[in-house]
Amino acid sequence: MMDVNSSTKTTHRQRQAKSTRDMIVAAAQALFLEQGYICTTIDVIAERSGVAVSTVYAIFGSKRGILRAIRDTWHERTHIREVLNNSQPSASPTERLDQLAAATRQQWELGAEVTAIYTGAAAADPTAAAELNEALEGRRKGLQTFTKNLEPHLRPGLNASHAAAILQALCMPEVFDELVRHSGWSADEYQTWLGQTLKRQILETWE
Repeated sequence: MMDVNSSTKTTHRQRQAKSTRDMIVAAAQALFLEQGYICTTIDVIAERSGVAVSTVYAIFGSKRGILRAIRDTWHERTHIREVLNNSQPSASPTERLDQLAAATRQQWELGAEVTAIYTGAAAADPTAAAELNEALEGRRKGLQTFTKNLEPHLRPGLNASHAAAILQALCMPEVFDELVRHSGWSADEYQTWLGQTLKRQILETWE
């Protein structure tokens, strides 16, 4: 018979571990923005988090490990990976593009700080720069996979490779920044525009 108390304790330990991890990630993100990635030490992150230095190393291994965790937390909040990996294969092409527009809106709405941190880290740390390039290439490949799944529904004369390039261009953070942060659009207006534009540009029929 299962030890209920043991099971409860395990669950409690897991919650504590996640709480500690989240606390360290939040502290590190704030410090990377305040002091810069290079100037922020593990000791300072541990102090801000209220945990031992050894705990930070045990969970993340290094500052780059924390940097990856910041990026992963960001992706989890936006669900962009699930959308690109087609986690709802029964959705129609228009529904999938609406999901992509929503996830892209969330990605850039929530990602200004993460982007700034990665840009600063990449400028000073070749390994961080390589990870940033890897992340950007992963996004590009994700969009290619996403578009490949829509291939039967693409407008005449448009292949999956060209369609993926269109999605890549329209979903750039610079487009979000120009429309929302500089031109006064609301995030809702951006999402609606993006969804309609993606459908118009790549689908055979979408009305």
